[in-house]
Amino acid sequence: MRDFDLTTLRLFVSVCESGNIARAGEKASIVGSAISKRLAQLEDQVGTPLLLRKRHGVVPTPAGQTLLEHARGMLDSAARIERDMQSYVAGSRGQVRILASVSAMSESLADDVAAFLRQPAHASIRVDLEERVSPEIVRGVREGLASLGVCWDATDHAGLQARPYRRDTLCVVVPAGHPLAARRKLRFADTLDYEHVSLPVNSAVQLMLQRQAAQAGRSVNHRIVVTNFEAALRVVHAGLAISLVPREVAEPVAAAMGLQLIPLAESWAQRRFILCYRDAQNLTPAAKLLVEHLASLAPP
Repeated sequence: MRDFDLTTLRLFVSVCESGNIARAGEKASIVGSAISKRLAQLEDQVGTPLLLRKRHGVVPTPAGQTLLEHARGMLDSAARIERDMQSYVAGSRGQVRILASVSAMSESLADDVAAFLRQPAHASIRVDLEERVSPEIVRGVREGLASLGVCWDATDHAGLQARPYRRDTLCVVVPAGHPLAARRKLRFADTLDYEHVSLPVNSAVQLMLQRQAAQAGRSVNHRIVVTNFEAALRVVHAGLAISLVPREVAEPVAAAMGLQLIPLAESWAQRRFILCYRDAQNLTPAAKLLVEHLASLAPP
């Protein structure tokens, strides 16, 4: 298949979002007939209709909806390339992209990066952060989508180099008055009789919890799946489920939300995070400086 033209994809996205070729043309200062010609060529290129013409506009076909999702991703990547290149034109001496787990993002990573950037010597370095689940972090670093990944060391990061970063401790969070609230310590198996609010099932911690439950001949009852710990704590506060959350995230808000934090009596509750990258020798100077700064924060 021939390469896609970004201008045509941009017009296609605009037409889908506005639902009207004429309005998309006004926005782009292009006559509607020119857009129609480009879209017809795009349909010829992919070999299937992309838009369904209706009386008052257009809507994407199922194939068009799929292309729309891909087009948005391609345009976002193109915009990121342009922005990164402009930073060099403007005199910036470096740019580092980090893929990080929800735990790292919710705890200390943002503050640690901010402290790095506040140093005068790093004023011309740009750092971009993007949240991903741990398997996607490792895959993204392997494929060159980011210079650096920050994830749990239990994640399979074979083929990548790694250095220690920070640590955290998982605990069981329950609402006040819950049957487990009076317990001083819990085994993970003790939580399996209750419904859980969990992070996405392909995250490293959820995969590990599923394995631990399977070893006990049980399964985790995921009542609700959320994408961040703040949402998980709100669900627990509402009394809908319990959750396993880093103490470092839950402790600052536990009292205000009426939550009980119970230590988890499992060796894997003490988690270590790592900085992973393809090859230290091939890191940019900016990335090397950032790795050294973050690695210096690892506990002894």
